[in-house]
Amino acid sequence: MIFQRALRRDLLSTAGAVFTTLFTITITVTLIRILGQAAGGKIASADVVALLGFSALNYLPILLNLTGFVAVLLVVTRSYQDSEMVVWFASGLSLSKWIRPVLMFGLPIVTLTAVLSLFLTPWSNEQSAVYKERYANREDIARVSPGKFQESSSSDRVFFVEGVSGDSTKVKNIFVSSVLNGKTSVVVAKEGTVEIDPEGDKFLVLHQGRRYDGVPTQSDFELMEFDRYGVLVGSQSKALVGDTSARATSTKELLSNRNNFNDGEILWRVSLPLMGILLMLLAIPLGFVNPRGGRSANLLIALFLFVFYSNMLSFAQATVVQNRSTLMLAWWPVHLVALIVVVVFFAWRLKVNSRYHPLVAWSLLKRTCLGRKAAA
Repeated sequence: MIFQRALRRDLLSTAGAVFTTLFTITITVTLIRILGQAAGGKIASADVVALLGFSALNYLPILLNLTGFVAVLLVVTRSYQDSEMVVWFASGLSLSKWIRPVLMFGLPIVTLTAVLSLFLTPWSNEQSAVYKERYANREDIARVSPGKFQESSSSDRVFFVEGVSGDSTKVKNIFVSSVLNGKTSVVVAKEGTVEIDPEGDKFLVLHQGRRYDGVPTQSDFELMEFDRYGVLVGSQSKALVGDTSARATSTKELLSNRNNFNDGEILWRVSLPLMGILLMLLAIPLGFVNPRGGRSANLLIALFLFVFYSNMLSFAQATVVQNRSTLMLAWWPVHLVALIVVVVFFAWRLKVNSRYHPLVAWSLLKRTCLGRKAAA
């Protein structure tokens, strides 16, 4: 049908423009945040691009839902403003005829949202956590910059080295200050090397140095000289397990290990595709505007409904996480209310439009007859 092809083309072009705008804004804000973390030493500068990609995958389900909702709303609103709906209703067709082409347009978006929500987003959260944990748990000697005091990951030691070799396994003129059980210990040495013991623990082995324990003015002060002294700087026996939170857990593992946190995450992942299809259906009756007026009010109402819907889903998820409800009782009420709102809006618009079908048809017929008489 010509109408369906034209509508599909209009929806696709509008959705492309909306998604490009939303995605650009999201990526820009995310990039600024990640660059700030890299500048603050919270993440490695080499991981900025990877973390940006993982964050983009995390935001895509919400962006796709908002894209489909706004695209349908803009197309319907434009049809009202260009008086195309007048011809549509005068032809005896109802607003419900828009449901099928909108569903055909929204099906790929909802499918992609489901794939992202159920599979790709948990994977991206897990990889992002692994990157951050790997940087946080790297050996202390790898954190040291020559000529700069550097605090250890456990915040109980301060390192200073004058120079580091290219492979980061040898350092020169080392200063290490540590606090253990309230007692201060200072170690200085001319050189040191990184060694790994049979258990996989990394040690900074210092050569030709001294160790000072305690405060010089107190009686328990000790001074020791050594030829070889080992300082534990990292443990490879502990595997990077990544983020064990529910957000970084695969859907299969959530279903096999049921608890309140996992059930809350399951509710959120399942709700995103349902939210997307219901919002696109809601946009059809919500897109009505007066051709002589603007469409800013519709967009504001649409954004308010999107935020409200999302917050209600977050509230339902919180009730499950806090053990105030179960997954079976909490996943459907919000969507049921949204479906009822869609049906009510459709019924209202169909009732209003049906009143004007004869008037619109008679007006068009009268204009056509007058036009023919004037031409004769």
